[in-house]
Amino acid sequence: MALSTRQLWDVAVEHLRDLAGATLCRQSELEARVAELEGELAALKLAYNTTVDIDKKAHNAHLSSLSRQTSGFNVDQDLLVICAIDGDRLFFHPSLIEQGYQGGRQAAQDFTTAIAHELIQQDLTGFDRLSFWVTVYLNKRAMLSNLRDDDAVSPDHFESFLSGFSQASPRFLIVDAGPGRDSTVVKVKEYIKTYIRFPQTLRLFFGGMDEAYLTTWDSLANEDLAGRLVLVQPPNNPFPAMRRMPARSLRCDGLFVAERVNPWMSRRPGPLFGLSDSALGVVTNGGLISPQSESQASMTTPPPQNLSERLKPIDPSKPLHKQNPPPCNEHYLMSCSKGPNCKYSHDWLLTPEQLEILARNAKKAPCNYLKNGLPCPHGDRCCWGHVCPSGARCFHLSKGKCWFKGDGMHPPVGSEQLV
Repeated sequence: MALSTRQLWDVAVEHLRDLAGATLCRQSELEARVAELEGELAALKLAYNTTVDIDKKAHNAHLSSLSRQTSGFNVDQDLLVICAIDGDRLFFHPSLIEQGYQGGRQAAQDFTTAIAHELIQQDLTGFDRLSFWVTVYLNKRAMLSNLRDDDAVSPDHFESFLSGFSQASPRFLIVDAGPGRDSTVVKVKEYIKTYIRFPQTLRLFFGGMDEAYLTTWDSLANEDLAGRLVLVQPPNNPFPAMRRMPARSLRCDGLFVAERVNPWMSRRPGPLFGLSDSALGVVTNGGLISPQSESQASMTTPPPQNLSERLKPIDPSKPLHKQNPPPCNEHYLMSCSKGPNCKYSHDWLLTPEQLEILARNAKKAPCNYLKNGLPCPHGDRCCWGHVCPSGARCFHLSKGKCWFKGDGMHPPVGSEQLV
């Protein structure tokens, strides 16, 4: 039976309704997808812009650093290759020192050759001229004493070696920093901090790295200058912080002693046998010779018997000043005139590291002679502090409570920075 016209229209309208519903549903799905894609695009744009900003800032910072380093640079000046050596931590091999003058010249030549090879390895060869400077800072008297006690070389050979090295070039210098570990460290730090900032300094080679120079390294790293530094003969067993330092290193095996502790603490001289203490006016007692106290002029201490059996190791769980009783500073660092009446112990077996800590701590206490306005009879050999560690900026000085009360024990700030 044929459908009427009305029925046909009803079917068509129903079909259009279904089609319209499907179209609207699809439209909603597409609109949702478009919104989702727009969100992802916005996130990608944000990430891209952020990355570009970071890269741009890093690029600008690098350009600024290069600009600071090259500001005032004179193209007519020779580029500098500087070398600073802490001789208390790193020194030349005794086989070279015992050759005297010729050994010094040979050491200078071998070291220059090693530096040249390192510059070639770093592809720093496209320069007309390079000016090479070497400065060795050391405690000369302590170094000589250490070598002599080891029966390594004679004083004449040592002096001749230094002359040969320094005369190999007008730019090779040997500087006696004076007594005490701090004297050498302070001078080397100032040398590095000054010369590595020169725009014409191409590389600075540094030998004798230890914990005392970590603050200097951090400062150079913060100023983007650490890339200029090359460590000469770093320790075979570096301390933990040094392992994390991204610094280049140069090894010159056979030229320097493989491992070294600072000589002024490396060993304590033994007692002077066969000499009359009363005639010399000194107390030896296993320490460095120093003037004997007038109140103890008649007291001498005989050489200890079976010393290795009598000495006892430090309790590692306690600091030195907490040992019972604490070690005697004067006994281990100079000589103690109190003998058996001393309230501090002479019986501890101290390692070189513990001796260095003892010496550092002793310098934090004032010398009683200077504190009371008297000249110190021990002079440079005195283990006690002749200068306040805080200098003229001492907080306690302004309150009148600093232990360093003597004249000249708070030197002006500028006097310690003059070169």
